[in-house]
Amino acid sequence: MKRMAVLAMLACAAAQAQTGGFASECWRQVEPVFRSALAHPFLQGLADGSLERRKFVFYMEQDLLYLREFSRLLLELAARAPQQHAQTLSRHALEAIAGEAALHGEILGLKGLSGAPFEMAPTNLAYVNHLRASIWRGSFLEGMAAVLPCYWYYLEAGKALAKKNPPVPEYQKWIRQYSGPNYEKSVKEAVAIFDDAAAQAGPAERARARTIFERSARYEWMFWDMAWRMERWPPQ
Repeated sequence: MKRMAVLAMLACAAAQAQTGGFASECWRQVEPVFRSALAHPFLQGLADGSLERRKFVFYMEQDLLYLREFSRLLLELAARAPQQHAQTLSRHALEAIAGEAALHGEILGLKGLSGAPFEMAPTNLAYVNHLRASIWRGSFLEGMAAVLPCYWYYLEAGKALAKKNPPVPEYQKWIRQYSGPNYEKSVKEAVAIFDDAAAQAGPAERARARTIFERSARYEWMFWDMAWRMERWPPQ
């Protein structure tokens, strides 16, 4: 019964993420993937406080590495963005380091955010390479399609977990980061930028963007699963 209640709550949160426009179309396409990710045992363990700390630490290490690359790639997107969106994306890139990555460093006990003593797991590296390829080789819309699922899903995960209020302070800090009004504002800004870019694109470009959005959504599921398994480079 407890598991069913958690699943129902998370599914409801995912449904609430939908907005109008092209972003909503892309979300509907991948909603089953997001719902499955929200039901993953990693996030369920965060929600009720039962997640092993070693798995949380592994996740935070990997996410710190991911955020550094994500921030750099947002700056590259900002350089290619229409003038009205460039400043917003640049701010988001700085917030990823100043806010999100700083929290990771605090929890991991790092004195600085450079030279971390861990390496990217295979799934993490594959996800980052997908973002790079989409941004470097694709249009601005395709680049936004690659990064938007990360923005959007973390907001919904944060909101869903905030309702559970886990008894572990570190888990609470993580949840507050992604369920707060400042982060929600950034997500809404990113969705608006995506929809604006889509409005200027033709059918073929929009189709490519849908494919990229879906792939990023699947990588988000794989990221949680990577942390749950504490994925290592083979052979071990």
